[in-house]
Amino acid sequence: MTKTSRLAKLYIALIFIFLYAPMVVTMVFSFNGTDSTYIMNGFSTRWYTKLFHDSVTMNALENTVILAVVSALISTVMGTMAAVGIDSLKKKRIKSAVMTVTNIPMMNPEIVTGISMMLLFVFAGRLLGQKDTLGFGTILIAHISFQLPYVILSVLPKLRQTDRRIYEAAQDLGCPPVQAFFKVVFPQILPGIISGAIMAFTLSLDDFIISYFTNGPSFQTLPIHIFSMTKKRVKPDMYALSTLMFAAIFILLILMNIVQAKSDKKQRKAKEEM
Repeated sequence: MTKTSRLAKLYIALIFIFLYAPMVVTMVFSFNGTDSTYIMNGFSTRWYTKLFHDSVTMNALENTVILAVVSALISTVMGTMAAVGIDSLKKKRIKSAVMTVTNIPMMNPEIVTGISMMLLFVFAGRLLGQKDTLGFGTILIAHISFQLPYVILSVLPKLRQTDRRIYEAAQDLGCPPVQAFFKVVFPQILPGIISGAIMAFTLSLDDFIISYFTNGPSFQTLPIHIFSMTKKRVKPDMYALSTLMFAAIFILLILMNIVQAKSDKKQRKAKEEM
């Protein structure tokens, strides 16, 4: 083993330790027997029990999951339709301009997006004569807006890999365009759609800055609830919640990789058979 390879392995190990050591500490202290956040004393699951009996936290978690599911579904449908439309554009300049506009929400700082959306919603609410402008509707629109580019970029590569001749052949055989799309194109781009949906779901769960500026007093998400708790002492029940959320996201990522691997395997087999 050369010195360069040893240094490379050491570098990779340090990167993994830096990334995952905080999460490991959180998991360990979620089973702490006391309420200390830095001294481990015994093993207990009481913080998980206390977590599930905390109505405020559970309500915030329910709001977060509902928001993530609804926004992911809407952004997946809209993003898939947008990707199909972008892929069908003939002129390269127009397609390049549309892709540039699509990428802006990802490049734009979240605090700028959050503040600008808050001002837009308040301005629109004043025009409509509404006092309580911010709420579930505004935060839902905000989440859909920053999830769309990720869905589009997940579906577009699958569309480019699709053989257009198969879609055209289905139409020549008498299949209507919509039916031909769902029977021929949709199964081939389904892994990209699933990847985009999972990405949108995880982004919604994780978002704090945009949610902070666009939510109202009647609707509180989990990240905002946890942020409000940082003004006081954070107890290990939040460690338990973080552990459960990490496990859920980890399982989703594994499922996404499995779907992606199966899709790539099918494409390789199809190319070999041709």
